Amino acid sequence: MDAKSPSKRQSRGRNPRGQGERLREEIVAATLRMLNDLGDDQALSLRAVARETNVAATSVYLHFPDRDALVLAALERCHQNLMLAVQQAELTEEGPVAQLRGRTLVLGAWAHDHPGLYKVLHESTLNQHADMRFKEELGRTTTAAVQRCMDAGLAPTDDASRVALDLRAAVHGAVSMRVNQPDQPWPPLEDQIDRFLCKLVGVSPAPTPTETTGE
Repeated sequence: MDAKSPSKRQSRGRNPRGQGERLREEIVAATLRMLNDLGDDQALSLRAVARETNVAATSVYLHFPDRDALVLAALERCHQNLMLAVQQAELTEEGPVAQLRGRTLVLGAWAHDHPGLYKVLHESTLNQHADMRFKEELGRTTTAAVQRCMDAGLAPTDDASRVALDLRAAVHGAVSMRVNQPDQPWPPLEDQIDRFLCKLVGVSPAPTPTETTGE
């Protein structure tokens, strides 16, 4: 090869000003696709991500010092996208009970559509040694949604954080079993979530005309 002829991997060259962040976003997006396919962060390599993004491995290292840093950044972006979907689901519903049900259904649907990412987000070893405090937002917003039901008189007054934790544990259990044992004859997740809302939160999942006022 002529010394002046760049290789295919080198053809990308230096990123113009402002494109470094775009490359970082491309790397994160590629990582999310691969993690969803693999369902295991330990099976991911930076070189494989570089190939998927069509850059040299050194370009990945410029943005992420190691695999854990890359996976953590990808999971944080994943969680941001999930929270945005939850917020949008709440905006399409009227009344605290319908909003609580809508956000909970989104969580179940997301896990069904992204089983690999769900496993890495909740079951990977990163949960044991990495700072994943960004996941606390889900707990806070679920607690707030439960509290709104209580404040409206649509659920028995209780410790909203404890009730929200019970609800999250039940939903995660139902979702995790579906992800890890997909061939089992599971009942519709919507039906289970309705039962969780009734038994754990104490609400009727069907919204009523007076829901927003609590009268």
